[in-house]
Amino acid sequence: MTSDLNPLLDFSGLPRFDAIRPEHVAPALDVLLAEADAALQCATSDATPADYDALSSVLDVALDRLNRAWGAVNHLHGVADTPELRAAYTAQLPRVVEFQTRLGADEKLYAKYKAIAASPAARDLAPARRRALDNALRDFVLSGAELQGEARETFTKLQDEQAEWSQKFSEHILDATDGWSMLATAEQLAGVPDDVIAAMRAAAEADGADGYKITLKFPVYLPVMQYATDRNLRETVYTAYVTRASEFGPPERDNAEAMQRLLDLRQQEAQLLGYRRYADLSLVPKMAASPEEVLTFLRDLAKRARPSAEADLAELADFARRELGIDELQAWDMSFASERLKEARYAFSEQDVKLYFTEPKVLEGLFGIVEKLFEVTIRPDEAPVWNEGVRFFRVERPVGDTTRLVGQFYLDPYARAGKRSGAWMGDARNRWKRPDGALQTPVAYLVCNFAAPVDGKPALLTHDDVTTLFHEFGHGLHHMLTQVDEIAVSGISGVEWDAVELPSQFMENFCWEWEVVRRMTAHVDSGEPLPRALFDKMLAAKNFQSGLQTLRQVEFSLIDMRLHADAGSSARIQALADEVREEVAVVRPPTFNRFLNSFSHIFSGGYSAGYYSYKWAEVLSADAWSAFEEAANGPDGVLDVATGRRFRENVLEVGGSRPALDSFVAFRGRAPTIDALLRHQGLAA
Repeated sequence: MTSDLNPLLDFSGLPRFDAIRPEHVAPALDVLLAEADAALQCATSDATPADYDALSSVLDVALDRLNRAWGAVNHLHGVADTPELRAAYTAQLPRVVEFQTRLGADEKLYAKYKAIAASPAARDLAPARRRALDNALRDFVLSGAELQGEARETFTKLQDEQAEWSQKFSEHILDATDGWSMLATAEQLAGVPDDVIAAMRAAAEADGADGYKITLKFPVYLPVMQYATDRNLRETVYTAYVTRASEFGPPERDNAEAMQRLLDLRQQEAQLLGYRRYADLSLVPKMAASPEEVLTFLRDLAKRARPSAEADLAELADFARRELGIDELQAWDMSFASERLKEARYAFSEQDVKLYFTEPKVLEGLFGIVEKLFEVTIRPDEAPVWNEGVRFFRVERPVGDTTRLVGQFYLDPYARAGKRSGAWMGDARNRWKRPDGALQTPVAYLVCNFAAPVDGKPALLTHDDVTTLFHEFGHGLHHMLTQVDEIAVSGISGVEWDAVELPSQFMENFCWEWEVVRRMTAHVDSGEPLPRALFDKMLAAKNFQSGLQTLRQVEFSLIDMRLHADAGSSARIQALADEVREEVAVVRPPTFNRFLNSFSHIFSGGYSAGYYSYKWAEVLSADAWSAFEEAANGPDGVLDVATGRRFRENVLEVGGSRPALDSFVAFRGRAPTIDALLRHQGLAA
């Protein structure tokens, strides 16, 4: 096929999502992998000198084309999956992984990079390019470039198998989530918010069924767990959710083997590269120096949070006994009892709040903050999309009397069948000054799973939804506002994994500022902004059960790190998780809970031996936010433009072009401390 016929081979603009079909995937990959192979041969030949520009002009152009096309396919696999697309994706994944593995371990290419690093010209490389070169040399080693013969073949096989099992893990969760539903009666749904019930009714009608369709999609699952007064219903739905992709469902969806195989494969990879444990290998490109440093950090945090968590649990158990008639709290009672306690203590419910957070008003508020603080403008733009609910925007910066395009982004906010759960930012295109001198601007995917609008009214977001939106937009800003021209270290590329959450978690703080919240709320019926009294209750409730929540995240992080650091962990996954819970948890899940079977972050999401990054980055983001708190006495409050400019210039714009710690110190004037995090979460002594 030519690019006129195959949209995946059209690089004249943005991906033609309205035209891409499963049958386009294989022919496009045939062309692009052949191109990339030819470019690799040319780059490693004597015809290409050991010069950074010469190498980039040959190799990076072909790789960018491959990455953009395969990235579009991978994106569709996550947001618009069909049996046909999945089959096409699955068929081509091994070819892409094989090429990437071969590229990363190519001896001749590695030798050429080493020659560049050893040349006199290397001393004069710009800092961003030097960083990209150093990262490349490191990644060659981690990709097996120094392995020979049989060891090289084994490494390639390990990479292929890991990609295959990670894909299976992810697909099993999607299939298990989409594969379970039940029809409920109106009586069973007592207590559930009206908008959720309306969505359930619409889903049942779409199936030609009576009653109300409950699924395991999060915008349905969570309200049932929080609000349904029918305890038996909560138990049924909870049990279905926490046993997804486990031995309690269809055997073909059980992730037990995938987890064991992935842990074994990762350990084999680490030992092949000369590391004792996979955790050691995983931390090489991160801020943290060793698994022991991470474990110490997590256990210290657990120790600080435990008294608060124990008090949280005791209060909840007492409330459930006195007010709800629940003598012994079960896992399916926790969200329900917590929501009732929060309502009783602070006299509001999430449902009260939700009525004020209409999606259009929230977006208007978010865009206003970003425009003011980071001195850009955001406006609607046009591009082909994969679903009618997706919108496209452009980000511009004023330059004299005109504006300059900085970046663009897709916003895909709503949950639907065939779409992976959760929220994430993906990169459609990276900023790059191409070898021909043209500037390629960055494009981001911002994906959430909010409840879609019903009955002609705007979508209503919970405050958690709003925080999630701000979080993902923070990642998007990191990607889009970069001013680095080297593709390998522009935006989030090259940023240490345990620092990449800094901008995203930083942005969440705006969701707790009155001057910000008041401007981005409008009641769905009256249009009135959120009352100050209700906001004050929300703020008072901000650290509600923060001890329990902190321990839960520490528990997940410890399980992850120990699975990848302890010898023989693959043979005792559940036992190891139980040990961690014995050490740090105050709430124990039921014995049938199979949370790990759907723990996508560490088995298919890139966070293996890295889930601690969320807490690690919270230290950075809380400390960064405290700079805005210190500037809040000025006329603009926390929306202080000078502080925003410093954050943009020292953190967002520099991307991965220097160590994250250097960027933090450049912004803050000192190294980070944990004090702000403890204070923000109400855990300070």
